[in-house]
Amino acid sequence: MGKYVFGVDVGGTTVKLGMFDGEGTLLDKWEIPTRTENSGENILPDIAQSIKAKMAEKTVEKEQVVGVGLGAPGPIDAAGTVYGAVNLGWGTFSISDTLSGLLEGMAVKAGNDANVAALGEMWKGGGQGCRNMVAVTLGTGVGGGIIVNGSMLTGAIGAGGEIGHIHMEDNETEPCGCGNTGCLEEYASATGVVRLAKRALQACDEPSVLREKPLERISAKTVFDAVKEGDALAIKIAGQFGEYLGKGLAMIAGVTNPEMFVIGGGVSKAGEVLFDYIRPHFERTVFKGCRNAKFALATLGNDAGIYGAAKLVLE
Repeated sequence: MGKYVFGVDVGGTTVKLGMFDGEGTLLDKWEIPTRTENSGENILPDIAQSIKAKMAEKTVEKEQVVGVGLGAPGPIDAAGTVYGAVNLGWGTFSISDTLSGLLEGMAVKAGNDANVAALGEMWKGGGQGCRNMVAVTLGTGVGGGIIVNGSMLTGAIGAGGEIGHIHMEDNETEPCGCGNTGCLEEYASATGVVRLAKRALQACDEPSVLREKPLERISAKTVFDAVKEGDALAIKIAGQFGEYLGKGLAMIAGVTNPEMFVIGGGVSKAGEVLFDYIRPHFERTVFKGCRNAKFALATLGNDAGIYGAAKLVLE
């Protein structure tokens, strides 16, 4: 009899699920809606029902399932207890115990979604071959996951690896989503790049292709497309982005000494041109013993979470 594992990635809109064999080969993947009403009380029962339905479809017996791994937003400790997930309506409770009960005693492990995605990239993605790496997700915010000796660095309650909230700027007045000001996320996320672009456009009259669009239609993609066209102002904006992110990653390197930084998220679609702006500031400020860290693009995309969740069980 074969052995199987399920990987689950809980997002605010959809739950992604994957069925893997014991070697980590993805056999099937699908999605279900995330029902966040009533404090998210339906989310785990929906997941359990969906897994059971897939097992019936594939004629998989409970005894063949090694377990279920799950990644979700919010701090989640090594025992699988979540300490609040605002986007899902969850408070503090044991994900592992609750989902295991819904699945008639199957083994369940859970972790923070960004940490779990980092584990996925190390296992089957851009960080293959590394046992010490940092995954950085440049999306609406800046997410992060730190892998040390092949395992997730979670911290006391699973809040480790919150790269986006490293303090970078004392003089910032606009608040970050976390409530603080001057966080890395305010400059290195997709929305952060837009913030830098709008400020640059409003501060000078320098000609730029970015002026051909209304301010509200400028995106991170707009900026990096302009960079590739050689637009001088866009290059300056990319330089600001790279300085903030390069310095932030240098701080992380001084603590974790990774072999590699794996960069993912929407901003990473600009490609390796990002590294041209990040690496010089990283190398200029990082402790020399950590200067050889490599940079790579993430390769698993939206599947990183289900791969990492499966790896949680197969570790």
